[in-house]
Amino acid sequence: MDLNHLFVYGTLKRGFSNHHFMRGARYLGPAVTLERYALYSSDYPLVVKEKAFTRIKGELYLVDHPTLKRIDTLEGHPDIYYREKILVELDSLAPGDSRIIEAWIYFYPEPEGEFLQDGVFPSSLDKGSDE
Repeated sequence: MDLNHLFVYGTLKRGFSNHHFMRGARYLGPAVTLERYALYSSDYPLVVKEKAFTRIKGELYLVDHPTLKRIDTLEGHPDIYYREKILVELDSLAPGDSRIIEAWIYFYPEPEGEFLQDGVFPSSLDKGSDE
């Protein structure tokens, strides 16, 4: 079976509105991008590759090809978001232990909406205690 690593940073994360698209995926744990990008929130979260502001925090999954294609459709790949491979650091349960893994991420072509400087969706800086 063809399996892929997928890094998600927005509504595909556990507890968010589009997580049901991840059915059948194996959650590997919290992860962060190795490189710096920019995270914005418009109607949906989006990461812009060309703006190197912060490491983006999200979750890493192992997904099969049908799941990846289903998410491609959701994300409008390649016409709205585009999928590309990057390196992410997977946090382990052991203190100080992490792994670098190549994973797919969905990028947006240009900045749009509110910049989330902490690299987390939803931003802990602007949401306060109303979540």
